[in-house]
Amino acid sequence: MAKLSPLTKRRLQTFRASRRGWWSLMLFAVIFTLSLGAEFIANDRPLLVHYRGGWYTPILADYPETAFGGDFDAPTDYRDPFIAGKINADGWMIWPLVRFADNTIDFDLPVPAPAPPSLTHPLGTDDQGRDLVARLLYGFRISVCFGLLLTLLSTIAGVAAGAVQGYYGGRIDIFSQRFMEIWSGLPVLYLLIILSDMFKPGFWWLLGIMLLFSWMALVNVVRAEFLRGRNLDYVRAAQAMGVHDRNIMFRHILPNAMVAALTFLPFVLNGAITTLTSLDFLGFGMPPGSPSLGELLAQGKANLHAPWIGLSAFAVLSVTLTVLVFIGEAARDALDPNRNAS
Repeated sequence: MAKLSPLTKRRLQTFRASRRGWWSLMLFAVIFTLSLGAEFIANDRPLLVHYRGGWYTPILADYPETAFGGDFDAPTDYRDPFIAGKINADGWMIWPLVRFADNTIDFDLPVPAPAPPSLTHPLGTDDQGRDLVARLLYGFRISVCFGLLLTLLSTIAGVAAGAVQGYYGGRIDIFSQRFMEIWSGLPVLYLLIILSDMFKPGFWWLLGIMLLFSWMALVNVVRAEFLRGRNLDYVRAAQAMGVHDRNIMFRHILPNAMVAALTFLPFVLNGAITTLTSLDFLGFGMPPGSPSLGELLAQGKANLHAPWIGLSAFAVLSVTLTVLVFIGEAARDALDPNRNAS
């Protein structure tokens, strides 16, 4: 196992010293990990079924009704009182904590949807009778996974573009900067709305479209570090020795440039989540029916008589964005060279 350098240890100590950032990271890690296993927390299928000596895992596989004494060779509806009675008479079921998936409609609501919070639905339901806890859990996972993928891909593209511009300079840098000025001046949100209206929206489609504009977030930071780094003595010495430009860029200059770039990543993630939420709120984001924080905010706006919808989505979104900002501030302090100077 590789040992940490003294500088890395000081950075970790500085990050942990920021209690707000450290606990925000822990909270975000726990919630995101739980959301990755959302199917095991909120689902309309049991986790495990024991019926007449046989063991079944409905959460992992489909079983026909005939396997549990039903009459039809169709996927089993485990919430059907007839099927549930058959299984409970000759076995048992272990259910998830929330007995509803993100798209499960509760047809047994005692009041018209949207139903207020109750023991069955702790946060209530939306206007279609779907459980809000399940919708929020699945929607949080989609938003964060989308933001993480977009941040990763835009970081790779932005760092590569900034490195080339800063290292070579000259005409490459001039023409690249002029292109970025024109490209960044385009109304991104309007273009996304227009394209979403022209083509069928989807997770990967939205990711690709947003990547066309989000890669510029880190270009200037990396470019500045490479413009400074290419004039350092050890870089000039490597050039004089005939070291390939690719090795100089990615082995000698890039590690120093990434220190500045890493401080921006939580804020890039924030922007990605906010943009996806905005598109979903306007109806140009994920396909209809997909669990989405923006779609819940739109439902809250349309159902002011059911404040639990908008307040729940707002609370999840605001806590997520706030936690990411705190993590970014702690990372910025930890990577600050003035704080870690020996």
